[in-house]
Amino acid sequence: MNRSARFSIVIPARNEEALIGRCLASIRTAAAGYPDEVEIIVVLNRCSDRTAEIALQAGARTVEENARSLAAIRNAGARHATGEILVTIDADSTMSPNTLAEVDRALSSGKTVGGGTLIYPERYSAGIVATFLMFLPFLLLNPISGGLFWCFRRDFAALGGFNEKLASAEDIDFALRLKAFGRKQGRPFSTLWRAHIVTSCRKADAFGDWYLVRNPLRTWRLLRRGSDRETADRFFYDFRR
Repeated sequence: MNRSARFSIVIPARNEEALIGRCLASIRTAAAGYPDEVEIIVVLNRCSDRTAEIALQAGARTVEENARSLAAIRNAGARHATGEILVTIDADSTMSPNTLAEVDRALSSGKTVGGGTLIYPERYSAGIVATFLMFLPFLLLNPISGGLFWCFRRDFAALGGFNEKLASAEDIDFALRLKAFGRKQGRPFSTLWRAHIVTSCRKADAFGDWYLVRNPLRTWRLLRRGSDRETADRFFYDFRR
């Protein structure tokens, strides 16, 4: 990777040998129009499988961060980034082929601070749709998106990255802060409407499609307040496939 990378893609990963290959393949496809301008950084979090091997074979760089904090894991990758544009995606997700081109187009316009994208589940069910509908009022009141975050690396640094005090919901917190930061500068938060990610439903497979709907208070603590360490550990940091 040359030193003038246009994009740095950060992927947090804990024992992701089953899924990270397709994530990396989707990035390579999206990077086809940017030869030698895309670096991929996989942040290994307490991995005991072949995640590192698969990442290195795909041409990614690896760094290690053992904290039980998605914010710290993402920030560790960002600290090693050299690209002008920072993009984050989870190892169990894939980006559409036009994602990087859409990010480049949006940021080159000077009219946005960055933002998120559309998120499609790999499968649908009544429980998964109900989960989305449960969050719809919040999204209508706070128009943000996530799944895959993108912004200039300098703006990410100005924001201080993800909030490492949160056990979870670091993505929602970051989106809200990025939106407020951009508003002050006349560069609003944006969603990539012509690009998307597809994310796995492995949590629904493991806990049940109605898991988040059955206990709205627990879900609020986990996904909004970021203060439920026990549930965050079970749902994220100690999750077994």
